[in-house]
Parts: sequence; structure tokens; C-alpha cells
Amino acid sequence: MSTDHALIKLVNVKKVFRPSRKVEIKALDGISFEVESGEFLAIMGKSGSGKTTLMDILGCLSRPTDGNYLYRGQDIGLLPKSRQAEIRNREIGFVFQSFNLLTRYSALDNVILPLFYAGVSRKERASRARAMLERVGFGDRISHLPNELSGGQKQRVAIARALINNPGFILADEPTGNLDTASGEEIIAIFRDLNREGKTVIIVTHERDIAANAQRIVELKDGLVVSDSRS
Repeated sequence: MSTDHALIKLVNVKKVFRPSRKVEIKALDGISFEVESGEFLAIMGKSGSGKTTLMDILGCLSRPTDGNYLYRGQDIGLLPKSRQAEIRNREIGFVFQSFNLLTRYSALDNVILPLFYAGVSRKERASRARAMLERVGFGDRISHLPNELSGGQKQRVAIARALINNPGFILADEPTGNLDTASGEEIIAIFRDLNREGKTVIIVTHERDIAANAQRIVELKDGLVVSDSRS
């Protein structure tokens, strides 16, 4: 059902890449759907389906060539780059397949870093970061560097970092792609718990068993939505 109160609303979003004057690549060819606050959504598609391009647009890392992306009623494409950066930094919690942790920083300091840029006091930064690591089941190795952690542990740290500024939604790109089956199931369980607590979670994946954990699956093919189903 269409509503003006959707957290995210995409209206006929298109993205065209032009690597040269004679070459045009349609990555997205008219995407429309909405995401309500508190949903757990999986975006599925094979390589080349457009899901990575869509993720970049949802994450305010790229603007549509045509169409509209509305977040909390604001048309992102009409906002200045500074406002887009603010939304990206404060409203979206990114979780990546490759973790994207800073190798020279401890687990705790990786989680603290967004608070530093947000101007939070030193004492509060450490307290909030420790609490968030505890929340995702990571409380015993906070002083360890990323290369001293397992893949599952790294992803817990990455999730804690994504949550630390209380974002409007979590955007996870293949979050279990570099993990063994058991660790992947633990990470998905964290996302399910966060969703039960009211967090909006969007996972981009090509794995149907991972997508099956979501309440809703939007599947892409050739830059179009080919199915939108609820579990």
C-alpha cells in the first residue's frame, strides 16, 4: 500500500552509466517500492541485476539519473551534497561484506570513531561504544586489533559501529559473504534481534537462504523489480 509516511520511497528510479559517448549502461530501469519503518527487507539479485547500484542510491553514495528517492519525505536528489553527507553519516548504518574496519584501531576504537566525528565527549564515547559492543555479543576482546579477530567477531564490531549513532536504518551489503555458515547464522540472528527491537534493516544479498530471514524480499533482474513478496 502506498503511503506518504514511508521511511523510504523510490519512484521510477533509473541509473544510467555512460563510460563513453557511444556506450550507455542502464543499471536501474525504473525501480519503485517503499520501505516502512521497522521492516526487515532483503534485496536479492544475481550479479548485474542492479542491486549494488540500488544499494549505493539507498546509502546516498550515488544519485539517480532519473526518478526520486525520498527518505523521511525528503527528496535526496534535490538536497545539497552537504545534507546528503549528513544523512549518510547520521541516518544510515552501513555494514559491509569486507567489514571495513580500520586495521590500526582496536575493536573499541573502531566503534568510537563515528562518535568522535559526531562531537560526543570522550567519556561518553567510550561508555556508549562498550555498551554497543555488549549489545551485539562482543564484550571480551574490545582491545584487540581486527587482525586478531575472527570474521564473525569483525562483523559484530562492524554492526556495533553501524548502530552507534542510532541510525534511521541499517544497510548491509552481503554481510555474511565472508563468513562460515555458523558465523553467518549468528550475524543474521543479530539482525533479526535488532529488527524485533524496532530497527529497520535492509540486507543486499544473492543468497536465498539469507534473504529468507527477512520479512520481505525484493528481487531484481536487469535493473527492474521482478518480485516483491512477504514471508
